Amino acid sequence: MQRELKYAVGAATGTFVARALVRRQRIARRSAERFTAAALETLLNAIDANDHETGAHVRRVACYALTLAEAAELDQRTQLTIERVALFHDIGKIHEALFDIIHDQSTLTPQEWNAVATHPQRGAKVLAPLSSFDPDLADGVLAHHERWDGSGYPRGLKGHRIPLAARIVAIADSFDAITHRRRYREGRTGEEAGGMIAAGRGTQFDPELTDLFLFPPVFARIQRDMRQSNVPRVRSGDRRVGRGVTKGLEAPDVTFRWRNGARARHGRDGPRQTGR
Repeated sequence: MQRELKYAVGAATGTFVARALVRRQRIARRSAERFTAAALETLLNAIDANDHETGAHVRRVACYALTLAEAAELDQRTQLTIERVALFHDIGKIHEALFDIIHDQSTLTPQEWNAVATHPQRGAKVLAPLSSFDPDLADGVLAHHERWDGSGYPRGLKGHRIPLAARIVAIADSFDAITHRRRYREGRTGEEAGGMIAAGRGTQFDPELTDLFLFPPVFARIQRDMRQSNVPRVRSGDRRVGRGVTKGLEAPDVTFRWRNGARARHGRDGPRQTGR
């Protein structure tokens, strides 16, 4: 009887300890996720403050990339990585050495182009300290200018060796670059951009992802998001013009927040709680 009681007490104690360890691990994981989200939210605010055009651009790219990721029925964790890669793919461009070059309206010299082409490495370096919390983020940012045929940069990766997040962001990034107005040219229509994306199928872009992006129901949703973003506005309280002011096209919101109660992504119905 005493032996059975000892076994019962031991089993109960073991169960209690195991549950306590699981709970502690869960709390530690949530704390790490919130720390990562807080750090990334701070970085995103820094992008907005230093270069409002890039801030609006990366948010639109994130919107299109998530639409493609959802159409591909990727899991929520993968979608979160894709959103983050999209939001930070150009963080290397706000580097002091590149800012003036990128915002110069004149044609880039070969030396200037080579300097701008270093922004994936610069961005990955900025994000590297967060690799233990989000191991796929820096690698996705580093690879967003790789091409399906291996002719991209900086590493000349080819095909499926390019991270999935980078392949999705590459399509979304190109679509926004084509459709959004720049200082030196007007933006193209969604249909024109679709044709240019199709022309890059199998060379610049993943052919299967390209087909999915251009699949009529998906592409219609992309174009709807594009039209919803094409609304001139000045953020409440901002009446200045210039660097550090969000002015011009509506920038879709992000889904991840380090606080509870994340806001909904622009163009989606209802809040989606991620990064918690």
